[in-house]
Amino acid sequence: MTSVSPPGAFDPVRFCALTTVALLAWLVTPPLVVTVMAGLGLWAYARARRQGLTRSRCVLGDTRLVMGYLGLAFLLGLALRCAACCELRSRIDRRSAG
Repeated sequence: MTSVSPPGAFDPVRFCALTTVALLAWLVTPPLVVTVMAGLGLWAYARARRQGLTRSRCVLGDTRLVMGYLGLAFLLGLALRCAACCELRSRIDRRSAG
């Protein structure tokens, strides 16, 4: 079953693409970029979906799948960012104690 989006509906496909680029860049950078881009993309797709967009030009197609992908990337980035902060804090505490 294919659903058709209304003509002129805003498709925030650039956030899907930029999140993918950020995930690839994650190999050499902290996950902060992924968290920010995925969060922005999730917000943009939620807004577009409320305005009637059901199909995206993103490879995933269905906006629900795109939002799931962006949500997962956001949560993963947030979790790894928090883990990195906890690791840094523990290193500082060890240096202060010793």
